[in-house]
Amino acid sequence: MWSAPISTSKSTISLPLSKPLRNCERERERIPNSTSIESHIYLNGITTISYATVCLGFVCGAQIMPVHLTPNAISTITAGDVNSKPLVQVLDIKLIGNSQERYRFLLSDAVSTQHAMLATQLNDRVKTGRVKKGSVIQLIEYICSPVQNRKIIVVLSMETIMLDCDIIGNPKMFVESDSTAQRTVPNGSLQQSARVNNNHLRAQNTVSDQQNFPATVQPPYQPPPNYRSRGPILKNEAPARIIPIAALNPYQGRWAIKARVTAKGDLRRYNNARGDGKVFSFDLLDSDGGEIRVTCFNAVVDRFYDVIEVGKVYMISKGSLKPAQKNFNHLKNEWEIFLEATSTVDLCPDEDGSIPRQQFSFRPISEIENADNNSILDVIGIVISVNPSVPILRKNGMETQRRILSLKDWSGKSVELTLWGDFCNREGQRLQEMFDGGFCPVLAVKAGKINDFSGKSIGTISATQLFINPDFPEALSLREWFDSGGKNTASFSISRDVIPGGQKNEIRKTVSQIKDEGLGRSDKPDWVTVKATITFIKTDTFCYTACPLTIGDRQCNKKVTRSPNRRWQCDRCNQEFVECDYRYLLQAQIQDHTGLTWVTAFQETGEEILGCSAKELYMLKYEEQDDARFGDIIRTRIFNQFLFRLKIKEEMYGDEQRVKVTVVKADKVNYSSESRYTLDLISKFFR
Repeated sequence: MWSAPISTSKSTISLPLSKPLRNCERERERIPNSTSIESHIYLNGITTISYATVCLGFVCGAQIMPVHLTPNAISTITAGDVNSKPLVQVLDIKLIGNSQERYRFLLSDAVSTQHAMLATQLNDRVKTGRVKKGSVIQLIEYICSPVQNRKIIVVLSMETIMLDCDIIGNPKMFVESDSTAQRTVPNGSLQQSARVNNNHLRAQNTVSDQQNFPATVQPPYQPPPNYRSRGPILKNEAPARIIPIAALNPYQGRWAIKARVTAKGDLRRYNNARGDGKVFSFDLLDSDGGEIRVTCFNAVVDRFYDVIEVGKVYMISKGSLKPAQKNFNHLKNEWEIFLEATSTVDLCPDEDGSIPRQQFSFRPISEIENADNNSILDVIGIVISVNPSVPILRKNGMETQRRILSLKDWSGKSVELTLWGDFCNREGQRLQEMFDGGFCPVLAVKAGKINDFSGKSIGTISATQLFINPDFPEALSLREWFDSGGKNTASFSISRDVIPGGQKNEIRKTVSQIKDEGLGRSDKPDWVTVKATITFIKTDTFCYTACPLTIGDRQCNKKVTRSPNRRWQCDRCNQEFVECDYRYLLQAQIQDHTGLTWVTAFQETGEEILGCSAKELYMLKYEEQDDARFGDIIRTRIFNQFLFRLKIKEEMYGDEQRVKVTVVKADKVNYSSESRYTLDLISKFFR
């Protein structure tokens, strides 16, 4: 729909054009004063306008009478009407909310006023000045919901009829009574009210064209007899109205959405101060492209976890809306649905072709280089390398799988993709077999997580989805580019290259470079690899007594002390126990051909350096007091050469800033790999 402006003595009205423009022979046409619906305005040689809601007077030199608001609009809406599409005036606009912008309107029908909330997708109307104080608007889609014991009109769709207008009537705040209809139409019956107003209209028209004339009075909204006669309880059992996901907001009383499940998360268990529990979530996409996450807890999980299937369409209602937790929710929606005991999830057996299977927003690999750390995005590329799956021990002591791929696209860049857990054995194994067979497949990644650890890379999370050789236009175009010569074009990796024989993302430095280059003094730590020799180990404080208790899925590991009854006590857990744990806190000096530095090694790296557990060494020194065996173990580790993976970060010690160097990995030198690394450096030197 488009519009044509018409200037009046008071304002400019943009009238919607509902029919094609056509020429008109008459230069001007007087519209009868009684015309209020489907009036046609003929402009000289320009157009025919069909307009269904505004009462007009004269056009093309004649004055246009002021717009009249829909009588009883406020009381009608608060009574439950959602279809009358009334004309109302905006008396006030106020921005509310700190974290999320929302606009509150004060609407008037010339007699009564009521507060309204503007749906967030309409915020731009206010920001761009398309609606302001005094504007006359037509409510297209709206509902009235109770909020904190009062009713609020929620505006879902609207059109601005008159941008600037003086205040119409003398409206007062609407107060709902037990008999709204009687208070709204004080003259008794609707027919009597209509006759009075029609007589008044004719009287006004005979006096002067400058005077206002009201439109025909509309009856106040009356609920259907089935609900009116049985009270408000049965009224709430009426079927909820299906609305777009984009229109969802917490001010709605009853709603329903029809959407397709595009992703389903794993069932997870948690433990917090309120006890144990379980949770899972799934993502929805509707026909308008709106997306939202749905989360279920505990008993609700039992109802819906086996019901929800990816790719199926469901009708969902009676959930509660809460602000989305952006740390865990990557969808572009400020709200998240939480299903409750009364919520309904009904499968729609008939396939709805209007709802797409998936929605992507692909980013070229070249743009990923400037993406924020931990951001979530979609990417598509050609797989140009696949590494074997390897076991990885997580910080919580659980083992998982990791597989690293490389993706390339036409932007001239490539990026590493790290698959975790089940992705390694499902999609990862398929990609490995295809690549080993000489074929480079197209891989689309939905919801990959950016990691800027030593270069930019992408990792999978629980919400990630992988599509191998998908039937997307982007995939077909990428395949054609690669087969027609793209496979021979060079690409620069935005992830740090792997040094031959070294670890992933390895940056080699010497000991002197740690100080000379000021490593660790920026906001983020520096991660480097140094080949060095251990020259000294402090033996007086090589470990500490630690709490063995488990909190959630992690061990406490806080330092414990002896209580008077000779038991170990943890101040953090506020518990006592007979046996404690022993953990390395090893301080050592390492040296290469450029200099020496102090490093700190914790539990796992301490065991890698000393070759035995902290408890064994503690027992030798303090329980058995076998200084000879203790000294032999220490001496055998002195002057051994390692590849140290170091984390370098400046920290505060008292009032002084110091650079702390922590060993996160200590590998014995593999001289075959080191030879390849040295030869590679030599070849680069002579290029």
